[in-house]
Amino acid sequence: IYPTISPENHFRKMWTDAQKDLDIQLQREREEFLQPEQDLVKVFRMLATSYIKYMQIFHTLETAHDQLLHQQKRALIRQVLDGVIGRILELKKEMVDLEKSEVHYIDNILEDLRLLPEALEVPIPRYFIKEQLEVLQQREKILDQILLEAGLQEPVEAMTFEEAIKIIQVAERARQGRCRAAFMNRIYLAEKRAKQPKVEIKMGLSPDDAATRIQKVWRGCVQRKKTESLREEEMVFLGMVSSAALRTQTRDDEIAIKNKLREAEGLNIKETLQDQIGQCFIESAVGKTNGFCNFLLLFASFWITAVWQNRDEGWDFLQDHDPELMKEEKREEVENEIREQVWMSLVHRTIDSLYKELVEEELLIKAKTVHLSDYVGEYSYLGTTLQQADREPVPSLADIRQLIALYGILPLGSQTVHEKAPLVKALLLAGPAGVGKKMLVHAICTETGANLFNLSASSITGKYPGTSGLKMMLHMVLKVAKQLQPSVVWIGDTEQIFSKAASKTGPKRLEKMLPKFLKALRAPDRVLLVGTTNRPFDANLKPFCKVYQKIIVIPRPDYASRFVLWKHIILQNGGAITSLLNLSCLAKVSDGFTPGQLIRAVQAVLTKLRLLQMSRKPLRTDEFIGFLAMQDPVYREEEEAFKVTSRAMLAAFIITGSKPGIGLC
Repeated sequence: IYPTISPENHFRKMWTDAQKDLDIQLQREREEFLQPEQDLVKVFRMLATSYIKYMQIFHTLETAHDQLLHQQKRALIRQVLDGVIGRILELKKEMVDLEKSEVHYIDNILEDLRLLPEALEVPIPRYFIKEQLEVLQQREKILDQILLEAGLQEPVEAMTFEEAIKIIQVAERARQGRCRAAFMNRIYLAEKRAKQPKVEIKMGLSPDDAATRIQKVWRGCVQRKKTESLREEEMVFLGMVSSAALRTQTRDDEIAIKNKLREAEGLNIKETLQDQIGQCFIESAVGKTNGFCNFLLLFASFWITAVWQNRDEGWDFLQDHDPELMKEEKREEVENEIREQVWMSLVHRTIDSLYKELVEEELLIKAKTVHLSDYVGEYSYLGTTLQQADREPVPSLADIRQLIALYGILPLGSQTVHEKAPLVKALLLAGPAGVGKKMLVHAICTETGANLFNLSASSITGKYPGTSGLKMMLHMVLKVAKQLQPSVVWIGDTEQIFSKAASKTGPKRLEKMLPKFLKALRAPDRVLLVGTTNRPFDANLKPFCKVYQKIIVIPRPDYASRFVLWKHIILQNGGAITSLLNLSCLAKVSDGFTPGQLIRAVQAVLTKLRLLQMSRKPLRTDEFIGFLAMQDPVYREEEEAFKVTSRAMLAAFIITGSKPGIGLC
């Protein structure tokens, strides 16, 4: 009989082993790093080895922290875990400074340590989401409600488990009833045919008689309503009943008139009041108000008194309400409500009101649920071999996934890490269309629970015009992003902001404001600016590199990544892989195509009809090749343009005095 180990003891042992490995690694660093070393190759090897060791400790500690139940133990592990994450980011920065590149090829070191490439995969701590799950759920409800009220999202009615069960039961009983009814009907018809009974057919009413009957019923209903209305008016006139019903009707009329006024005249009233209040601000600054804006409302009461003095009321027998005067009264209420909104827009605003306005203006959007693990790509196994042959290897999609975790997810997810690790305020993702730049932006938000602000050119066009409007927009974004951190500020097609064309309108008006926006961010502010671009070579590189301190150029996938991508996408879309489907052939012929094009190819082939035919007609290789033949791949000229631009960016970084690396150079 072998002794059994409880899960709690197992994960406690994992924690103990990780702590021992951490103590050994710290002792080794004290011995090695304190001794000066002139050989840069040896220095990089020491840094890379420590990076791998800390990554192993990170994996073990994260699992132990997630699985242990004891809260005090979890608190202690959390402190150590944050420290390990911070140390990994420090080592990454030293490696980047040494090689002047964000991507490192250390497969030879992995081989010496007898480790698989999975050892370099950055784990995403699960406490990033678990510790703020209630807050995120509440924020998602508020966001859905605002989007629903603004008409930016279709209503989705969720049902409870009990309601779903009841619907299924009703449907099943109805199905059984229909089956039984059909069965009994067949028996009845069979007996009827056997007996051959004589059936007398009873004719219904003629069309004229039917119409007369309908008219009789309708006219009686209309006359009864008229009689009831006249009786109520007479009883109210005699004072024998109260006029509560009439007051209810009046209230309904008031609400209807008020809503119509708000729709028809609300915008004009708002513009007029903005001009008046703005004039008050201007005159107040020079001492010329004379109390005009505090006394403007008093004129309404004098006007109403004058109107009633000379008004003919002979027509109003019931003395309930005058629709025209009610419209004037409600116009005053609408003006007061809009005046309050205008005043609030010029003074200090609450976070809730700013949040709502940004959502309604579509500057704060709902992030798609995309995990970093969904960004499928294989590790580059020939990096060191190519470097030794004086050939520059191309980063793999696994390298890109690792960089997104290091620079985007880990700092945003932990307050301690963000404050103490090397600070990255802005990150640029550059690459051809379809390589997954937007997907990675949404993955950062999903893994950290971050808000997603959209300041792309298409999103801000026509909104908050002028310099003052732009400042107000950025102020609102910054205030909400800091208050409800973590937050991601995304700028799609960011090259348009730094365009070489001389223009101060459109998205280019953000060019001078973005450095000030980043300057306002401090270490405690978990706010990350992420730009995406398909054409970085269209931008002025000097201001471009001043804003984005980390630039990651995403390449098209290599053979290994294309192989796993084909398999993953086909299975994800309901396909089945058999011997008739040659994935190796697909990976070879799809050289130059992006993951987005592979996804579109699979979705074009795997229609609903094709999925139904899967069992008797397996997928073949030529089905996908036909769709790819109609697509344009990433040509060599475009790849060279990205490489030339990345080298120019590196030179611009050196000129500006900063030392970040480039993902592809």
